[in-house]
Amino acid sequence: MPDNSQAPVGAAPGSGIWRNLRRLALFTVFRLVALFATVVVGVYLAIFIANMGGMVDQLREAQIRAETAEAVRAEDAFRDLTPLERNQVIEERVQRERARLRLDEPFVVRSIDYLRQAISLNLGRAEYMHSDSGSHRVYSIIGERLPATLLLFGAANLLVFTVSLWLALWLSRNYGGRLDRLVVALAPTSAAPGWFYGIFLILLFSFVLPLLPAGGMVSAPVPETAFGYARSVLRHMALPLLAMFVSSIFVSVYSWRTFFLIYSSEDYVEMARAKGLPPRLIERRYILRPTLPPILTSFALMLIGLWGGAIILEQVFNWPGLGTLVFQAVGHRDTPVIIGTVVIFAYLLAATVFVLDILYAILDPRVRLTGGGR
Repeated sequence: MPDNSQAPVGAAPGSGIWRNLRRLALFTVFRLVALFATVVVGVYLAIFIANMGGMVDQLREAQIRAETAEAVRAEDAFRDLTPLERNQVIEERVQRERARLRLDEPFVVRSIDYLRQAISLNLGRAEYMHSDSGSHRVYSIIGERLPATLLLFGAANLLVFTVSLWLALWLSRNYGGRLDRLVVALAPTSAAPGWFYGIFLILLFSFVLPLLPAGGMVSAPVPETAFGYARSVLRHMALPLLAMFVSSIFVSVYSWRTFFLIYSSEDYVEMARAKGLPPRLIERRYILRPTLPPILTSFALMLIGLWGGAIILEQVFNWPGLGTLVFQAVGHRDTPVIIGTVVIFAYLLAATVFVLDILYAILDPRVRLTGGGR
């Protein structure tokens, strides 16, 4: 019979379940609030850095003055004016433009308003960038570029995780073999970022052996059928996907294989072998599951690193994602677009950390919530 000696007197049978659900809900809320606060701080620092404490506003004001003066001098209606009158017209237009862009307000006041707009992705219109549909709304521009980045990096991360997990398990069973020694020797090559390998892959597979396109996302003209479009996207994805895979696979396999070797020498694993349990069952139940929390941590750190390298990698392969958008926005000093992409990356990283916390609670029985509850 079940032991109910620890249950409080008069407690309902399902009270323990509701208590655990309440703890889980509180943990989720507190974790989301903490991650949101982190995102807010990071976004505000990005706003401050992107404006260099207000220095960018001074550069923008000088640019506005120069463009306005050139436009006024080019209009026939102002050619008969004296230089003093023409300067007054230029000054009036400059002041109207400064008021429209709120450059006449202190930067600290505008930065708080920028923060509120950035968190809600309500950043108004971009100053120089525009979407493929012609829209200048920041959320429209980011919304058109985000799927391309998620497609490329999501596929790369899933491929690296799957192959690394399978290969690390295989190497732990064949410790000291030729392939094991080869992986250990190639692990330092992961110090180079994906775009570094991408340059050599472009030279090899696009010029020396013209098998794959060097950049872009889809061929021109765009295929009319869905199958043709998907085939074109896959061909264009091959090189950047391979570049990220090569830059991450060896160090992932090496570190995860080390985890498997450490846990395979534990006493409970030896006991399971002595009992005659099948090797596959031992790997799945006694080796793989205890190592999943540190493996997921390693994978999350790798994922964060790949998000951070999106700008250069997408620029090398001319991939129309957020990385390319950031590069173009920085060149045009388009602050709303820069802040918008920073917010998207911050949300993606916060979502990664939150999912990792939930997976910890599911996979590791040692993880406790507040109050000692599971």
